[in-house]
Amino acid sequence: MLSEWQFIIIFVLLSPIFPLAPVILNHVLGPNRPNPIKQEIYECGVETVGDTWIQFKVQYYIYALVFVIFDLEAVFLFPIAVAYGFLGLFAVVEIVLFVVILAIGLGYAWSRGVLEWV
Repeated sequence: MLSEWQFIIIFVLLSPIFPLAPVILNHVLGPNRPNPIKQEIYECGVETVGDTWIQFKVQYYIYALVFVIFDLEAVFLFPIAVAYGFLGLFAVVEIVLFVVILAIGLGYAWSRGVLEWV
């Protein structure tokens, strides 16, 4: 009989097969008929004008990362709000610590001017 660890090892060894098998089968069995029209750069159905490789401002990426961080905050705080009546003092202290750390991050981003849209 297999122990718990043997199941985990088998799962870890077999898990790469599931995402890789369709990719490999598509590469081996799928049609490959390149032509110049398929190789063109496509953007929303409109032909591009000018250089298609432009450099975006880093501020857009930082703004998106700040959004993701505070979006995750909401995801973590909703279950806590639902179970607030059942939580003990330790859990409440942990929640407060979590919110304080995020507030410090928001203050830091704000002081660095990341949230100013230019």
